[in-house]
Amino acid sequence: QVQFVESGGGLVQPGGSLRLSCALSTSIAGFYVMGWYRQTPEKQRDLVATITTEGFILYGDSVKGRFTISRDAAEKTVYLQMNNLKPDDTGIYYCTLRNSVLGDSWGQGTQVTVFS
Repeated sequence: QVQFVESGGGLVQPGGSLRLSCALSTSIAGFYVMGWYRQTPEKQRDLVATITTEGFILYGDSVKGRFTISRDAAEKTVYLQMNNLKPDDTGIYYCTLRNSVLGDSWGQGTQVTVFS
């Protein structure tokens, strides 16, 4: 099972910014996809953003143009820069990794709250 070290999140007013980071505790060989999903009490876990080892990026429709995902391969870390945050961005952000050998792994989650 993959272990993550997650940081970032917190409270912010609408229009503000936050940065999440998710680091792997160990190196993983081969291709994998890493990123975040967001869960709210009303909805299922929705895609926020993912990035592959080859640099292919996918964003959820609601965050396009506001969030940016990036990856530091040497540090085994991915980052999510969240700008122009809205109340609908509130939720628990789960770091995730998908790999053909390891399957799907999930972090403990980080709370993001956007309030007026």
